[in-house]
Amino acid sequence: MNKNSSLMGPLLHDFFLCFLGTQKRSSPQTVRSYRDTFRLLLQYVHEKHGIPPESLRVQDVTVSVILSFLDYLEKNRENSIRSRNLRLSAIRSFFRLVALRDPISVEQAARVLAIPVKRTNHRLVRSLSRAEIDAIIAAPERKTWSGRRDYALLLTLYNSGARASEITALKRSQVSFSATTFLHLYGKGRKERTVPLWKHTAKTLRDWFDESIGFNTDLAFPSASKKQLTRDGLNYILQKSVTRAAVSCASLRDKTVTPHMIRHSTASHLLQSGVDLAVIALWLGHESVKTTHIYLESDLKTKENALSKLAPAGGDVHRFRADDKVLAFLASL
Repeated sequence: MNKNSSLMGPLLHDFFLCFLGTQKRSSPQTVRSYRDTFRLLLQYVHEKHGIPPESLRVQDVTVSVILSFLDYLEKNRENSIRSRNLRLSAIRSFFRLVALRDPISVEQAARVLAIPVKRTNHRLVRSLSRAEIDAIIAAPERKTWSGRRDYALLLTLYNSGARASEITALKRSQVSFSATTFLHLYGKGRKERTVPLWKHTAKTLRDWFDESIGFNTDLAFPSASKKQLTRDGLNYILQKSVTRAAVSCASLRDKTVTPHMIRHSTASHLLQSGVDLAVIALWLGHESVKTTHIYLESDLKTKENALSKLAPAGGDVHRFRADDKVLAFLASL
């Protein structure tokens, strides 16, 4: 171990509080993701190399250690390549700060920053049909308060195309009831957007808010303990509804449904209804229309509509015949 190398602890403290928190003003989601990355990395180095976090130095976190850690995430923790790349992104971001703040570690930082991301397979996004969505939304038992909450939550989730983090953190104050009721959402990259709601969704939300007014919380969909739902809590609500819906909707029985798939379904159904990609990008809070293009790639109905406008190959091709004397004259030239 190089005694001249700087301890990781003070640099991590500077990274999270000064660099991410003040200089970059990163979102809470980004900070939590980076925090989890370094928790896993420090625990891995401690268990694998016997170096406790408070004694870990920059030079201990070599390229080989980082690559070994990334392999551990994929093989032992069964992380996807995308998750693996997100962890690498957090580590690289930290080492950019190291290169600025710790001159003796510049070479070390350069080697870490040279670690490439792993390429992933480009898969088509999966979405649900409108019949499947309707069955899931109708599944909660509305005789109980939790069932009425779940119904309002799932209906709003589909109507808005909100992310899991956006719907669990949604507050009553973010819902504007007027001639056109809409949600005011705060998404990734601190992007704000407004999303209109159907009249039925607006009425459902208003009824739910009136019922839960005594909960003493501004959260739109609180847990049983009146706290913010976790991602696991949201997924539990969804899986319970999918199980109930599968009784009458057989196509759901063999499908893995996630909260993000509801968002994909919203986008796909908007596209099938003829909504422009640029509008869908604004609806979902995408940084670029290029991100929204994945729904055009995966939507079979849009391709079927395009195919219906093309004459099938192998059949008789009807040649153009002028049905007007002027056109006939021009055709004869």
